[in-house]
Amino acid sequence: MPLTVNLRHLEAHNLRLQGELPIAELDIDTRDEMIEMAAPLEYDLEVEKLEHSLLLQGDLRVRLHCKCVRCLKEFESRLDLRDWACHVPLEGEEAAPVINDLVDLTPFVREDILLEFPQHPLCDRECRGLPKTEPGKTIKPSAGTGQTEASSSALGRIEQTEILELATIYGCPQSESHQEAASACAGLTTACCACRN
Repeated sequence: MPLTVNLRHLEAHNLRLQGELPIAELDIDTRDEMIEMAAPLEYDLEVEKLEHSLLLQGDLRVRLHCKCVRCLKEFESRLDLRDWACHVPLEGEEAAPVINDLVDLTPFVREDILLEFPQHPLCDRECRGLPKTEPGKTIKPSAGTGQTEASSSALGRIEQTEILELATIYGCPQSESHQEAASACAGLTTACCACRN
């Protein structure tokens, strides 16, 4: 059920709205596989009717399920919008639709929640990212990754082929054979260019 307020109920006094807004109602499409909502949005709001608008004030909270953009580790994050305020126009071009005296506040909540989503979620500010390897070496698979010895050797052959192609394209005056050129240049374009100098 969307987050709505009845304008007739606001004629006498302000209203306090508390509860949860389901993920499906928020209909948030981040288009980002690194962030998704993990639980319904919790709200605690006071709604005040002004002359031609509504004023919303209060707190919004939601838990997010994220993947670190550096190391791909999954983690939970919490968004807390404390002392949140929103102006909802009831007249003019940007007026909120009023149907049977009800105003749907969901689009206004959705917009501000989306603006608070992290652009680049990190499990830790000091996250160092994925482990680095030396050129031409592959990372040994850890237990349970599903990578077999055959698949890792196939990856090694692909890397070696790429090294040979780069050595052929850029050449290496220090060697005559492709194998020697590949090892001398370590398969890197910049290294091959350095060999030419």
